[in-house]
This record gives sequence, C-alpha cells and structure tokens, in this order.
Amino acid sequence: MKNTYKMASLIIAVIFIASPMLALAGGPGFGGGVDDGGNTCAVPLDGGLTLLIAAGASYGARRLAKKKHKQSEHA
Repeated sequence: MKNTYKMASLIIAVIFIASPMLALAGGPGFGGGVDDGGNTCAVPLDGGLTLLIAAGASYGARRLAKKKHKQSEHA
C-alpha cells in the first residue's frame, strides 16, 4: 500500500511538472500559408465573452432584486 502511494505521488508529480511543456502557446498569427490579412494579433471574441456578459448581467439583476426586496421589507 505504501509503495502504491509513493508511485501514485510520483506519477502525479511528473504530470504536473511536464504539463506546462505541453501547454505552450504558439506564436502570433496563422502558420502554414494561411493569410490572416496582416493582422498578427487576431483574438476570437465569441462565445466565452458572451457568456461572461450574460453572467454579469444576471448577477447584477439578482443583486438589484435582492436590494429592492430588502428595502421593501424595512419600509
């Protein structure tokens, strides 16, 4: 049991040490003959940004509703 724990700890440590090497980002722009129109800093702003905006709006609406509900209880 002790050897199994040591082996599992070793494997997890190796994975954590090696994972940054696998996650290295590429350079700017497209590679291999794809013409990006000269824009080397193309950033895809699509679904993730929309979800963040929606989450922020719903959080703000919820906070306002709670604040109004609290004010109506005290009045």
